[in-house]
Amino acid sequence: MTIRQLEVFLAVVREASFSLAARRIHLSQPTLSEHVAELEKELGVRLFVRTARGVGLTEAGRVLETYAARVVSTIGDARRAMQELDGLRRGFLEVGASTTPGLYVLPGVIAAFRATHPGIELRLEIGNSQRIEERVQTNELDLGIVGAHELGSGERCLAAGVVDELLLVVPPRHAWARRPTLSPARLVEEAVLLREAGSATRRVTERALQQAGIAFRPGLELGHTEAIKQAVMGGLGVAFLSVYAIRREVASRDLVALRLRGLRIHRHFHVIHNEARLLTASARAFMEALARERPPTRR
Repeated sequence: MTIRQLEVFLAVVREASFSLAARRIHLSQPTLSEHVAELEKELGVRLFVRTARGVGLTEAGRVLETYAARVVSTIGDARRAMQELDGLRRGFLEVGASTTPGLYVLPGVIAAFRATHPGIELRLEIGNSQRIEERVQTNELDLGIVGAHELGSGERCLAAGVVDELLLVVPPRHAWARRPTLSPARLVEEAVLLREAGSATRRVTERALQQAGIAFRPGLELGHTEAIKQAVMGGLGVAFLSVYAIRREVASRDLVALRLRGLRIHRHFHVIHNEARLLTASARAFMEALARERPPTRR
């Protein structure tokens, strides 16, 4: 039984698919299948079974999953501990981020981090908040940066330093574009475009409006902030988006941002970490770079 076989096994478990697992860990599907077959032969049991939803675990597979995750995590911590002996001159850092911080906040932070620590190889994965939270829980990321986070089992919130605000955006020729604030009662006049389920932007928006007792009419559900911006510019509705995501469009007057009267929708981007994973010096240095980030000027 090898570490690589266990890594392959866990990749199949997490993706519930041989083809997706192969793509994720950069192996051909025949090579991945060979690793699984060799592991099953050595253990004398079947580990996977085909299901309507993809690939599922047998009872033996479920038993092995716990031990495999523990072994792979321990080996990863050992590697990172060895890198720690060399300070911040070399190392590897895996960061996951939800869409808004990943696209609009972290590029500048990563550039500053790399300028200071060129020997640290950094990989950034972007997905919605739910996806990043799951990847932290399965111990696959050193850090996750998400919004509106509720801690899961074994997770720790390390920081909540970057402040974001969600503003209502409309096209420049919209009747509301000529005012800095809008009466909350008027929100029902337009369809509110929403991100997909699992998005922190959507979660924060819906919670803030519901807690304030503000009625709204849900419009199209779109899986990306850029798609929502284009839909708003195309006249398909209005949306609540991060000040980080809209700063260029507001500066160029492709979008106009305003607030609902009497309501500010604020959130923090939380840095989350799995307690079972070693918090390395490179992870701490990245958090320090993130803490220096300042939000765009708001009106």
